[in-house]
Amino acid sequence: MRRLRLIFVWVLFPVFGAIAQEKKLSKEEAVVKALENNFGIEIAKNQIDIAENNASVLNSGYLPTLTGTAGATYNNNDTRTEFPGQLNDDGSPRGDIEVNDAESQRYNAAINLNYTLFDGLGRFYTFKRLKEQYQLSTLQARETIENTMLQMFSVYFEIARLTENKNVQMQALNISKDRIQRAEYSFEYGQNTKLDILNAQVDVTNDSINLLNTEQQLANAKRDLNVVLNQNLNEEYEVDTTIVFIPKFQIMEYIENSISNNVAILQTETNLNINAYDIKVNKSGYLPTIGLTGSYGWNRNQNAPSAFLTGAVFPGTNSNVGSMSLGASLTWNLFDGGGTTVRVKNAKITYANQELLLKQVELEVNRDIQNALAIYENRLKIYQIQEQNVLTNQNNFERSREQFQLGSITSIEFRQAQINLLNAQTNKNLAKYDAKLAELQLLQLTGQLLNVEL
Repeated sequence: MRRLRLIFVWVLFPVFGAIAQEKKLSKEEAVVKALENNFGIEIAKNQIDIAENNASVLNSGYLPTLTGTAGATYNNNDTRTEFPGQLNDDGSPRGDIEVNDAESQRYNAAINLNYTLFDGLGRFYTFKRLKEQYQLSTLQARETIENTMLQMFSVYFEIARLTENKNVQMQALNISKDRIQRAEYSFEYGQNTKLDILNAQVDVTNDSINLLNTEQQLANAKRDLNVVLNQNLNEEYEVDTTIVFIPKFQIMEYIENSISNNVAILQTETNLNINAYDIKVNKSGYLPTIGLTGSYGWNRNQNAPSAFLTGAVFPGTNSNVGSMSLGASLTWNLFDGGGTTVRVKNAKITYANQELLLKQVELEVNRDIQNALAIYENRLKIYQIQEQNVLTNQNNFERSREQFQLGSITSIEFRQAQINLLNAQTNKNLAKYDAKLAELQLLQLTGQLLNVEL
């Protein structure tokens, strides 16, 4: 018996030691890490920032435009003026006039202001449309976050399931190893044959292989979660295997308010608002545009010397000019060939299509919620049945072990009771996490996935 205890300690100590060194990753910590580090969520946040920039007053068209211009010109000319066939007063040929290195310079600078007082309310509705686009981007980001959370919990609960399966299979392996020891002792005292030892060894081998496969699946699942959380792929941790289900009355309250909270419906409604503004933006083409302009300019000219017909050279001149102007304009496109009318008609058709799409989405969401509720209730019942099944198989196993130790049943019958218990425990684990995932999918459809504690 002392030898059996030593073997049990030798087998379990490395496992317990490894578990003791692993840190605990709670559901709350996993959510925080996903929100902070997940690539998909980071991209969604950046899309919100872009939409927020687009919806700012700087992109509204309400602010004036102010432009500045400046220029400079430099000329250097050599001029030769000839008077063919012309004579001076004394009868001599009239000489040529040359002006060399005649430099001229021009400088100018101006500031121009343009402001649209009225554009047929086009920018007013465009600005409102951009606000709705921002709202749509936040809903799209919320959808991304919800999908990521569902993906994260799916992997998290898979790790929890495999962890519990691993513990169950470790217990099965220890029981099989205990059978080897008992079979060897019984063989030494002539109470059984070598066949019992061989059967126990076969069961130990099978249990060891099953445990190794589960450990491999567990390691793969942890790497999958590390990808979702964007952390080191070889990060080691334990997860919380505690599952708490939301009360039924609370689930029903969520379902009653699902139409106003479901993200797909909210996105469709926002698109409907955007289409409504599109109609108004296009109608602005029927109205005039009134604008103001203003400018202030400065010019300086440095003119080069020039020759007179009399033969004299007129000296260069400098001039400075400052100017300021204000103006107003009215533009009314009385007829644009029917383009505005076509755009308005198409916008109205698009709005009508979006109304139909909203009705379709509402119908589909209601169907999905009803299906999800039925699946959740069914899986919850299966889990409750599996819990009872574990208790039944546990009692059967304990009695079988007593009978086996008394020699009333064979090792094959005992092994069957052990396998039945193992299957019941793993089926219960699967049913538990399947039911919780069904609950999360139902919460997502009701728009409450990010609002409840899990």
